[in-house]
Amino acid sequence: MATELPGSAGDPHADSVRLALPVESRDIAAVQRRAWSDGADPAAEAVLSSIDLDTMAEAWHGAITRPPEARFRVLVAVAEGRVVGLATTLPSQDPDADTAADGAIDELVVDPTARRRGHGSRLVNACIDTLRADGFLRARHWLRADDDELRLFLTEAGWAPDGAHREIGADDDSVRVKQVRLHTAI
Repeated sequence: MATELPGSAGDPHADSVRLALPVESRDIAAVQRRAWSDGADPAAEAVLSSIDLDTMAEAWHGAITRPPEARFRVLVAVAEGRVVGLATTLPSQDPDADTAADGAIDELVVDPTARRRGHGSRLVNACIDTLRADGFLRARHWLRADDDELRLFLTEAGWAPDGAHREIGADDDSVRVKQVRLHTAI
């Protein structure tokens, strides 16, 4: 009898991306917390200090089981039977968007312990496939203006800045984050 190698076609633990399951809500929240605490994003740090894992898991459970829109999807990257990344797709919420043509990748996160293993590429490709299946013609993604690593990753995958920028943060202006928007035709 032949032994399946990890990652081969018949391996149930092969690295892959699929729609998230409600039971994975806590794992998704944990990956998001690890990724956010690993970065230099002051807005993420502020959110993490004000919300616990259980509350985040409940929010993810709701996003999976009761999405705010029919074309809102939560995708997970899975390796060795565990969640190692996540992404969300939805119609672009930008004021200049054509909601019929412009989709967005909102959240795009890979667990710091699982980076540089292809999970980000698999997530982005699955997001593009999902957005295309939902009828979108273009995809958008906002990222921190100083996130050179993510910008390089996406531009090497065919994304480009479209000139849009914004500043987001806390209602009391205690934390502000500058972002730029990238886009690609799908």
